[in-house]
Amino acid sequence: MLLLFIIIYAVSLLYAAVTERFRHYAWIVGMQGWLLMGIALMQLGPGEGLGTKIFVIAETVACKGILVPYLLFRIIRRTRINRVSRRAMSAFGSLLLSALVLVVSLSITRWVDDSQLNTLFFGVSLFGLLTGLVLVTSRQRIFSHLVGFLVIENAVFLFSLAVGTELPMLVNVGILLDILMGVLMLGLFLSKIGERLPNLDNEKLSSIKD
Repeated sequence: MLLLFIIIYAVSLLYAAVTERFRHYAWIVGMQGWLLMGIALMQLGPGEGLGTKIFVIAETVACKGILVPYLLFRIIRRTRINRVSRRAMSAFGSLLLSALVLVVSLSITRWVDDSQLNTLFFGVSLFGLLTGLVLVTSRQRIFSHLVGFLVIENAVFLFSLAVGTELPMLVNVGILLDILMGVLMLGLFLSKIGERLPNLDNEKLSSIKD
């Protein structure tokens, strides 16, 4: 079951790299939250404390699986934009780049091979990190950048499982609060300027700065 969750998570990263609809982005981020909950709980095992399990469920399901997708859908409805910029990389080009990123992740994982490291989690989390960077660098619209950072944050959570079953509570609380505040602030930002900048491309923000 654990391997199945990991495979589905990796497939969701591939799909995130090629899809052009923002609603699909929101569904992918939400699904990753539920997958991370299952992966984390199976890694913790039945002997782990109840408090740790409650925190993991709250962070993965309540935040990543429910709250964050809800905020993303709300941003989509407020801005009425549901597709990436036409000047963005094509789906085929994104697929090739994603395949290259996957090969790089597997190569680095094989090179870093360590008995103290869960190589499966490390490889997939590295793939998630690089996929998030691809979304940030290859997409024009700010919403795609936000989703890219969310994908990176999920990859960081999975990486914490790669280095051991003991989750650093304080670090996870900091990441949780940071991503929540980021989504809330960006949602407010987009709702305020959506009428003046209907395309919400990053080059529009550059013109404002100038």
